[in-house]
Amino acid sequence: MELTDRERAIYEWQIWVNGLGETGQQKLKNSTALVTRVGGLGGPLAQSLAAAGLGKLILAHGGNTKASDLNRQVLQTHDQLGKPRIESCRRRLLELNPRIEIETCGENVTEENVRGLVSGADLIFDCAPLFEERLLLNRECVRQQKPLVDAAMFEMEGQLTTIIPGQTPCLACLYPEVPPGWKREFPVIGAVSATMANLAALEG
Repeated sequence: MELTDRERAIYEWQIWVNGLGETGQQKLKNSTALVTRVGGLGGPLAQSLAAAGLGKLILAHGGNTKASDLNRQVLQTHDQLGKPRIESCRRRLLELNPRIEIETCGENVTEENVRGLVSGADLIFDCAPLFEERLLLNRECVRQQKPLVDAAMFEMEGQLTTIIPGQTPCLACLYPEVPPGWKREFPVIGAVSATMANLAALEG
């Protein structure tokens, strides 16, 4: 679809960026990205993609908002405590940019849903905290030949890897097995996860 005059006005400053231009902005509008886990990492990432004018976002995240989410999960609010995270994510992103389409899955990535989630997107952003989930998504992206941006952080450190099946090593090449001692909960500062989120958005 072509850009409307309203969209040209909204995205004017980024259209000025060398290498993007109106052609790149139109490509963004006609693209779909999957973001898995829309929390401290996936939330700011989805926010940046929505603000930039990506045409469609597919969001996958299970569970309800907890108090301990609020230091870094920018799409969650205090009045959302105890309610499904995915509802707040959708609402906040559409408040930011009502011109985009958002499809939600109120579950984390599993063996049962991974094929359908990946098949609906042009580009996949993996923001899951667990290696089992990251490796599952990696396998499906390799199988479907879909590019994958894998982002992670721990304390003051961050990691960003772009995987293009057939051209680069995959995540399982880097981590043949789940690192020992890795667990679901770990030290994190919101500014670190947001930094990695925005680097991932640029990488995509």
